Amino acid sequence: MKGIPMAMVDIKGVKKRYDGGFEALKGVDLSIQEGEILALLGPNGAGKTTLISIICGIALPSEGSITVGGHDTITDYRAARSLIGLVPQEINLEPFERVINAVNFSRGLFGMPQDPAKTEKILRQLSLWDKRNNQIKELSGGMKRRVLIAKALAHEPRVLFLDEPTAGVDVELRREMWDTVAELKADGVTIILTTHYIEEAEAMADRVGVINRGQILLVEDKDVLMSRMGQKALRIDLVTPVDTIPEALADFNLTRSQDGQSLTYLYDTNAERSGIGSLMSALSGAGLMVRDVQTHQNSLEDIFVGLVAEQEGDAA
Repeated sequence: MKGIPMAMVDIKGVKKRYDGGFEALKGVDLSIQEGEILALLGPNGAGKTTLISIICGIALPSEGSITVGGHDTITDYRAARSLIGLVPQEINLEPFERVINAVNFSRGLFGMPQDPAKTEKILRQLSLWDKRNNQIKELSGGMKRRVLIAKALAHEPRVLFLDEPTAGVDVELRREMWDTVAELKADGVTIILTTHYIEEAEAMADRVGVINRGQILLVEDKDVLMSRMGQKALRIDLVTPVDTIPEALADFNLTRSQDGQSLTYLYDTNAERSGIGSLMSALSGAGLMVRDVQTHQNSLEDIFVGLVAEQEGDAA
């Protein structure tokens, strides 16, 4: 019988306070399983980069503990850090270095012997092999970001942090990177992704975490989250616009468009009854003629925006 999967990254009660009293992280608890992809979503200043920096040993927590592969990131720093690859937001590369040398240098930093076959595999995986002898200054912004990923993978880490990896990358390159991430996951690499592209989380993640104001608001299986919190919107286009919603329709909590040409009805996809049949009867009874109806399923972006807005409202 298989045991409980090991938490590759285990974060307990992590806080980060700065000298001025600002608290960037307010007691983060998070467990990330081996081989999963976790998308960490949050607005600017939410604490995403601070959390990654602490896990990677770039910054120290004010309170709490973190283990990576069972190794404490403070008391057993070297063992923990050797398991981690980090792709930062900022492109900070030596402009005159050749691509292949930059990747080999990163491998050597972790005390690993040179492995030309491994380096070639990484560069081919990221469509960089043809550019291996180019100086980095000759590359486009998207290609430079690929070099960052190659450097992060050079020492064969088991945990990969991607901090806004496709920022400034065109759609084609972005989708190719998604394919690369899928290959890494298939190899058992644990991946933590921060992104502003909600479609990126929807396309790749197994679980989604939402962070704001230094607090984790939610961590949920992506599909369960969409199912549990998702709503559908029914847009009803009218033959004749209305100035106000008739009193007879007040119980349905309809929203009127600015031009009065359509009404929107929200309903829970998990509810036993949607109420659409009753609504249609009520529309007819109110003398409104329907020209067309369309449904829209809540996206992950809708859910994310709602969660953050709710927290902002509570804090006000």
